[in-house]
Amino acid sequence: MVFSAAEISALLQGEIVGNPETKVHTIAPIDKATKGSLSFLHNPKYFKFLAATKASIVLVPKNIDLPESPSTFIKLNDVYGAFSRLLSEVSEMQNHHPKGIEEGSFVHASARVGENSYVGAFAYVGENAKVGSGSKIYPGVYLGRNVEVGNNTILYPGVKVYTNCKIGNDVIIHSGTVIGSDGFGFVPQPDGSFQKMPQIGNVVIYDDVEIGANTTIDRATFESTIINKGAKLDNLIQIAHNVEIGHSTAVAAQAGISGSTKVGKYCLVGGQAGIVGHIEIADQSKIGAKAGIGKSIKQPNKGWSGRPAVEHIESLKMQAANKQLPDALRRLRELEKEIEVLKNKLK
Repeated sequence: MVFSAAEISALLQGEIVGNPETKVHTIAPIDKATKGSLSFLHNPKYFKFLAATKASIVLVPKNIDLPESPSTFIKLNDVYGAFSRLLSEVSEMQNHHPKGIEEGSFVHASARVGENSYVGAFAYVGENAKVGSGSKIYPGVYLGRNVEVGNNTILYPGVKVYTNCKIGNDVIIHSGTVIGSDGFGFVPQPDGSFQKMPQIGNVVIYDDVEIGANTTIDRATFESTIINKGAKLDNLIQIAHNVEIGHSTAVAAQAGISGSTKVGKYCLVGGQAGIVGHIEIADQSKIGAKAGIGKSIKQPNKGWSGRPAVEHIESLKMQAANKQLPDALRRLRELEKEIEVLKNKLK
């Protein structure tokens, strides 16, 4: 696909500096771009490449001083947001939009598939399941009995959705993710064995949620495990039974959230963070990578890091102190030697 600077500027409502007829046909990083490439400048550490870039068109912040360059620049208030919108447009143009029910799939006689939806080969749509209009159920997807999938939702190959789970509108779930597997519930017995606690609840995923590949969200013991509207979950995340993830909260890869914990709205959870069960995380909390959260966070809009986690500023102080420990230990040993010398003299 070929776009001119004028077309891109009109789409993004930007200001052109240079030739509006300049055309691009590909996208590349600013330091690797060649003629015919579109690039963008958002992170200050890449400003040094602006003068030398060979990109034909560069999206830049509105208040930046531009060098003399053969490139055409498009000034924008929010470069990163504009670049995201542009990629969405390109993606929509490039996407294949399959429709209909492919041969080799199974759709139960009692199931309902909405208009303009797609069910790929080897997908299974179970008894009384419902798929809304415009949704895409790719090959190898399993939808169990009474599962509900909303409108314009995409389930990529290999997604498994267990019985009674509900998925809203405009949801994207990537390959290998399992929705509604049994929660980790076992009752210790006097002989040291474990009795399984039946998990009879479900998972409810609200609108505009995106879930990465190979993530697992366990069904509740009873009632529902809930992923609220706008939440974004990365790959390889474990969400345990009866957890609730708040509106527009984002969780990075390999994080684990234990049972019955409630994570508030607009929170950020870093990669490999671990959160114990039966606690609450306040709205707008920011949890650092590998943080270990062992108790409820009650104050909103604070950062937390470390294991066990403390407020982020305190964690930074502790890290700074840790760096001084070897020198402090050396000085302590020297003082001990000096004290021994003084003791011997006093004797």
